[in-house]
Amino acid sequence: MLVGKKIVLVVTGGIAAYKAVTLTRLLVKAQADVRVVMTKSACEFVTPKTFSVLSTHPVLTDLFADTTDPAIDHIELADWADYMVVAPASANFIAKMAQGIADDAASSVVIARHTGIAIAPAMNSNMYQNPAVQRNLNQLSADGVKIMAPEQGQLAEGYAGIGRLAEPENLFAQIGILAETDEKTLTGKRVVVTAGGTQEPIDPVRYIANHSSGKMGYAFSQAAVEQGAQVTLITTVDLTPPPFTKVVHVKTAQEMQAALMQQYDAADVVIMAAAVADYRIAEPATQKMKKQADASGLTLKLVENPDILAELGAQKSHQYLVGFAAETQQLLDHAQAKLKKKHADLLIANDVSQADIGFGSDDNAVTLLFKNETPETLPKMSKLEVARQVLKLIKPRMEEA
Repeated sequence: MLVGKKIVLVVTGGIAAYKAVTLTRLLVKAQADVRVVMTKSACEFVTPKTFSVLSTHPVLTDLFADTTDPAIDHIELADWADYMVVAPASANFIAKMAQGIADDAASSVVIARHTGIAIAPAMNSNMYQNPAVQRNLNQLSADGVKIMAPEQGQLAEGYAGIGRLAEPENLFAQIGILAETDEKTLTGKRVVVTAGGTQEPIDPVRYIANHSSGKMGYAFSQAAVEQGAQVTLITTVDLTPPPFTKVVHVKTAQEMQAALMQQYDAADVVIMAAAVADYRIAEPATQKMKKQADASGLTLKLVENPDILAELGAQKSHQYLVGFAAETQQLLDHAQAKLKKKHADLLIANDVSQADIGFGSDDNAVTLLFKNETPETLPKMSKLEVARQVLKLIKPRMEEA
């Protein structure tokens, strides 16, 4: 996503400046073209030479620096950039941005920008929670500045609190989405995605489940966020969610149904990538079940779970509903029947009997069954790329509907 992107990274003063070194390395590794601007205070924590070596470009620290590189001038640098990031962003620099102050190289580059910008606040918790700092952050947010929120954790002062700079990997993931300035086809849309296999309890320590890893659902969440959607991910697994995603954790089919019902009316797109168990235990034991002394075996009474996809299809009004058919035989026949029965707009069929595209794999190969259309096959590719391709195909059909 960041290949060829021209990123200006502004580093301000604070102990968290060391994390900007790793962030620079990650951006460069992703093939972004990175140029760094440092405040005078930032130079007290990390040397400009460090960023210069990592970025392979001179570092701007002084408005009046004598340099032969034309791109080091603050206006040239602002014009050059595709996106700007301030990380870490100190309370002082946040105040400058909110008030439009440009009294050094870093603040002058920022005020001269014509691109989007994101900031990552980092400071002591008392400073972060100060009403003036929060007022400045609210002003910046109103001005269109994206705020990459700080984390709760151990602070330099020796105690825990809010204000710790997010980890470089987290910042990198957020920047990868925020800096994507190409057309975002789902901007303003609300997308709900389900992921993982549901777990139906037998007793307090055992449950009935399936092999679904949740990777496909998480891939759809990532792809939807990339396209500007507001994403809610309802999941039974605890993978790392994409940035800017609201995550709702559930376990059973009934819990997933309840969570979906809370989101359904406001949703524009619902993608049912979760593998929902067809049955659950009629009466789960309240204590751990012991092995039978007579070795006669164990009989479990199962009852049918709600058919969530069918219920969503029956209640559908403006929503675009996407279901999955994970099959091991007669793939298209079963998928076509499911498409009609569930009243879905799109049914994604995949053969989970193949190890390289089945449950737990990183890749997938699917056939797309759109309502009243000829099936369309996507060859084997990463699950994220499958999700991206599907969302591109969904958008024009949503508009037609």
